[in-house]
Amino acid sequence: MPRSIADQTEDELGGPGSVLVRQREDHVELDRLLHELEGGTGRAQEEVLSRIDRLVFSHAFAEETVLWPVVRRVLPDGDAITRQVEIEHQEVNELVAALEEGGLDSPERPARLARLVEVLREDVRDEEDVMFPRLQERLDPAELRRLGRRWEVMRRVSPTRPHPTVSRRPPGNALSGLPLSLLDRSRDVVDSLVRRMPAPLAPAGQVVSRGLAVVAGVVERTPPARRGDGPPTAR
Repeated sequence: MPRSIADQTEDELGGPGSVLVRQREDHVELDRLLHELEGGTGRAQEEVLSRIDRLVFSHAFAEETVLWPVVRRVLPDGDAITRQVEIEHQEVNELVAALEEGGLDSPERPARLARLVEVLREDVRDEEDVMFPRLQERLDPAELRRLGRRWEVMRRVSPTRPHPTVSRRPPGNALSGLPLSLLDRSRDVVDSLVRRMPAPLAPAGQVVSRGLAVVAGVVERTPPARRGDGPPTAR
């Protein structure tokens, strides 16, 4: 049985820059943030959740646009394997969107946070223990490093917020990725500034952030953004 990539050396995973090395590094950082999330409360916990969002959504988008098409091409059951992970990604999108909408005082917040942590950890295990070892058997180290470079480029220009109605597959995610990334990253900057603004000025920044969120909502609901996702992962 193939070994989990969690138990392999960097050289075994294809060397520095391999997509498997890059994926595992993000997973290690995610695990650290999840422990921090579980130990936090209130605004401090919300800040950790924002950091998780920025890590998770750009990571997943790069997987869905760059890595999963390769998995579907080289593995005979690649469609079924990636579909399972896409369903997990979709649930993460829906949970984070619900957490944002509900706010800190929502009675459903603790259960949603607990489920979010559970799904994220399930996603890591499905990838590291099942999918990636099988992909490793089909690609040589040079291919893994080339794929890692493509994945990293995409990760750096990917959305950083939940977009539950966007397709988890090309062409929908690819078509919506650039405008959503620009909107999300602009909103990240605005929100960071709002947290440092004097109290009288903060409402103006919050209005700008909400406006960017509204535009992003329009983009993600356009028909092109839903193309390719069949059967749909959205519930």
